This record gives sequence, structure tokens and C-alpha cells, in this order.
Amino acid sequence: MTDMTEVFDEGFWNERYRSSHRLWSGNPNPNLVNEVSDLTTTTALDVGCGEGADAIWLAGRGWTVTAIDLSIVAIERAAGHAADAGSDIAERITWQQADLLEWNPGAMGYDLVTSQYVHLPSGQREVLFRHLADLVAPGGTLLIVGHHPSDLETSIPRPPRPELFFTPEEVVALLDPKEWTVDTAAASSRTVRHGDHDVTIHDTVVRAHRAG
Repeated sequence: MTDMTEVFDEGFWNERYRSSHRLWSGNPNPNLVNEVSDLTTTTALDVGCGEGADAIWLAGRGWTVTAIDLSIVAIERAAGHAADAGSDIAERITWQQADLLEWNPGAMGYDLVTSQYVHLPSGQREVLFRHLADLVAPGGTLLIVGHHPSDLETSIPRPPRPELFFTPEEVVALLDPKEWTVDTAAASSRTVRHGDHDVTIHDTVVRAHRAG
């Protein structure tokens, strides 16, 4: 069981990535694929990029991607995976290690800002999501995906910290309705294998586009 006082900081994530040759599946997150496949491929920001599967998928579809993560181990591993995917993909991605709460690219806006399963405590989370919304260019898209609080009631291992999980309504409440149109706000279900049985879990999925 996860220590309730554990801090998910840079040191934690560096050690987590060092603990395994590959921590994640290497496949793009399905909610990303479902929500952005119909968008025009321009500039994208992948927040909390991990081992790079989402950024590589986006680059393979023609996006120019900036990918950031708190862990330098993850960034170095992701860059290696991109190089393995080919120079045409690797050249479309800029990798950067950064604290998500402090990182500021200046006045640049992105046509897509995607955050997949970045879980911070309430308070920090609202600051981060508002910051990400500010980084979306006029007419651009914000996509935020995370584990829904109902997952805590399943047998799937999750940190026993309810404050890390969030609903679609909590994300939507952070967006000014005069500036944003919400295209998706759902607790999307999917089935995962856990031990010898299948478990239905839910992802919070919010996709919104900014007024042009």
C-alpha cells in the first residue's frame, strides 16, 4: 500500500522509472486517440509525457510536439523511443524536463494541450489545469484525462488518496464558459485485466476548445 505521506516529486518519479525497463505499455492513451484524431495537426503540448508514447503518436500524425515531464529519466527514455521510431518523428518532438507547476514557455500558445493522468492534490491541480488552459491558443483544444474517483471503489490498485482524483465536473468548473466550449465531459468506462478477472474502471475525460 502506498504511504499516505508519500510525495510524488522529481525524486519519486526518477526512482519509479529506474525501477523498470519500461513502466508503461508504449501505446498512446486511447482517450487521446479518440479525442484528437479528427483535429488539424499543428502544434501540441504533451504535459507529463512519461516514456513518450503519446508524443510519438502525435508526431507520427504530423503534429509538432513539445513534451515535458518532471522526471529526467522519463525524458531521456522517451527521446530514445522517438529516435527508434525514426528521424522524421524524432525531429518533430522537443523534449524538456520541467516542474509542471513552474514551467512557462512565455507567450507561445499551442493548438492542442493534452494532460494524461497527471494527478496532483486539490489546490495544486486547479493551478495546473488553469495554467494549461492559458497555454491553449485561440481556437485550440484542451484535453485533460485522469482516473475517476470511482476507481477507488474497485480492486484496481490506486493510491489511497482521494484528493488525487477528479471528476469531469471539477475540470469544467475551471473553464470560463465565455471563452470555452466543452466538447466532451464524461466518465468514460473501459475494461482492464486485474489478476484473473476483468474490472471496469472509469476515466475522467474533458475536451474543450477555446474561442478563436
